Amino acid sequence: MSRYRAISWRSCRHVVQVPRAPCRVARAGIALTVLTMVSGCTWFSPDAGMGVVATVADRELNKDVAAIRTSNEAEAVAIAVRRLLGRTLTADAAVQIALLNNRGLQAAYNELALAEAAMVEASLPPNPRISYLRRAGSNELEVERAIVADILALATLPARSEIALVRFRQAQLRAALETLRLATDARRAYYRAVAAQELAVFLAQAQSTAETAAQLAVRLGETGAMNKLDQARDQVFYADITAQLAVARQAAASEREALIRLLGLWGGNLDFKLPSALPKLPGRAQSLAGVELEAVRRRVDLQIARMELDAIARAYGLSQATRFINLLEAGYADKFEKNQEGNRIRKRGFEVDLQIPIFDFGEVRVREAEALYMQTVNRLLELAVNVRSEARDAYRVYRSAYDIAGHYQREVLPLRKIISEETLLRYNAMQIDVFALLAEERQRVLATITAIQAKRDFWLASADLKAAVAGGGRPRNGSEGTSPMAASSAEAGRH
Repeated sequence: MSRYRAISWRSCRHVVQVPRAPCRVARAGIALTVLTMVSGCTWFSPDAGMGVVATVADRELNKDVAAIRTSNEAEAVAIAVRRLLGRTLTADAAVQIALLNNRGLQAAYNELALAEAAMVEASLPPNPRISYLRRAGSNELEVERAIVADILALATLPARSEIALVRFRQAQLRAALETLRLATDARRAYYRAVAAQELAVFLAQAQSTAETAAQLAVRLGETGAMNKLDQARDQVFYADITAQLAVARQAAASEREALIRLLGLWGGNLDFKLPSALPKLPGRAQSLAGVELEAVRRRVDLQIARMELDAIARAYGLSQATRFINLLEAGYADKFEKNQEGNRIRKRGFEVDLQIPIFDFGEVRVREAEALYMQTVNRLLELAVNVRSEARDAYRVYRSAYDIAGHYQREVLPLRKIISEETLLRYNAMQIDVFALLAEERQRVLATITAIQAKRDFWLASADLKAAVAGGGRPRNGSEGTSPMAASSAEAGRH
């Protein structure tokens, strides 16, 4: 049997075994193979690609991220989550909890680890094939040994490694995009939950007032001081407020559960405390004169699309270089035979396997790569146009929501308060009837509900504006993703 020796190098931490070659030609081929493998080898990064994700999260969100892979890391995350839940929850705290505790985001980070494994695999040269054949007959003994390597795969290894690296960087940005998306969703869910709770609390107060008025109307009706019409008006107002309160409480519970799902909470962590009202409006709205340019510069999905174009271009160049060669394998081979006198004779040489392009000269693959490249160009241009439009629209909505919410806070609610106080004074002085009092109370309730919703819409618009500039909003038409054919572009140069 043949003897083996191990050849290892530290940069790849990989061991390859090759048979000891009996001639200089074989040794030269083995040396060439080893040098090629060393030059093209890439190994796993210490942080599994999370450095880019952490940088984006810190720059755009000022938050920490963590890929949980050990029990110690899981315990550290649990401690941080409990600490954040120990006080009244804020929007920033909710986002931080989601980034640490959401298991869907952890699955996205697992996808990043898989992408890194695929990159490392693509950077490794193909394993050489070793064959050993021994045939013995009555009068002769034949021994054949061969080492066969995929020469085309070795020749295209640098180009394929570059494509794989681009794909890995895309995966890093996709993980960052999922991080931004979860942060946006968590922030929106927080504002919705707080607004729903604030509305439910207000309606509970309005119901208490309406209940007191209804009970007073019943007693006045029993004494004959109030007619049936006014009693019915008091009762129907109380009934309406009661129905609205039931709907508001149901909505508040549902919004809280939506927030819980995004934060990844369960068990004893469900009793966290939300503030009684939404934050006050800022003193002044943001001024983003160059919102389009900011979006084009910072949007993560646009960076992914640019990388997709780069990967397609590299794969297209690779297709051009290998268009006439589909499979080329070569290797050293030696053979032992016995002649008629019984002496062993060694025969040496090379074996080459070449597919001849008689029917397909590679034109189909070149046309396909060319069409795929132009498709990617057009998708990138479409996404750039959409990014600009989304940024402009998000800023307009933000400013409009700020003006509307500010108008209710500065104008409508103070005026409604004055009207309610004056109406009550006139009712107590018996200058107006109960119907006028109830009509004014209904208007006050509606104005307060609208003011709460306007403030909620402003904070939602603020979250949407951040997503429109940095990325993380929900795609409307899937344009930020890659096309189905684009996923196979790296394969275009492997065959």
